[in-house]
Amino acid sequence: ENVRLRVVFLEADEEILVRRYSETRRRHPMTDEGGPVREAIHEERDHLSELRELADHVVDTSEHTVHSLKSLFQERYGAGGTRQFALTILSFGFKHGLPSECDLVFDLRFLPNPYFVDELRDKDGRQEEVQTYVLDQPETGQFLSHFQQMADFMLPLYESEGKSYLTIGIGCTGGHHRSVAVAEAIQSHLQGEDWDVQIRHRDVER
Repeated sequence: ENVRLRVVFLEADEEILVRRYSETRRRHPMTDEGGPVREAIHEERDHLSELRELADHVVDTSEHTVHSLKSLFQERYGAGGTRQFALTILSFGFKHGLPSECDLVFDLRFLPNPYFVDELRDKDGRQEEVQTYVLDQPETGQFLSHFQQMADFMLPLYESEGKSYLTIGIGCTGGHHRSVAVAEAIQSHLQGEDWDVQIRHRDVER
């Protein structure tokens, strides 16, 4: 395949670099513990001078935040017009533990539980009978209405702040009924808003 390789060299003013090391309290890799940062920066510039000369583009990051720098790279080198923000809706059961990857978690254990309905106990929230039972509850409708308003408000702000992905956890007791049905409903709404949405049911087969 024809692949075009471009070298992008990032640099910043010396005072900015010194301040960044001070703010993050990180040791420059070319210094001994407690060594002078400025000397290490000068040595680093010398070592990288040939690479800088070979670079296709040199980007001065002095005045950039991490968010503005990300936007710059997306504009210059990303696929034009491609939405980068990705969402994962993750259903789970609290009795199996809280998923560590979630950015936001919603607890649905306040909803009526289909587990206690004999004909629904052995089904899960992907099936129409369970979805009808869960989604027809007045409490579910109120929750989804509030969630949709919050998502419509928050998700564009997360994206504008430079976050490229978000995982939303939807939990119930076992991860079979309520969380699965509501996660499916949330995915349908968010896909209607043209987000890149994936869904995963962590505990539905347990």
